[in-house]
Amino acid sequence: MARRLVITWRKSAIGEPEDQRATVRSLGLRKLGQTVEHDDNPVIRGMVHKVRHLVVVREID
Repeated sequence: MARRLVITWRKSAIGEPEDQRATVRSLGLRKLGQTVEHDDNPVIRGMVHKVRHLVVVREID
């Protein structure tokens, strides 16, 4: 079974650069406090790294 990432949007993107706001949206996060699940791959890891100050990430198996 592949590893999964559970990503929760915790801090508002107001005042952040447009590319970071777009990254949050592309992760599938629409509302503050929302949680999404993604496969653990380098693309998603890179997106999470870019907005790591706005989200909380957990790994699940």
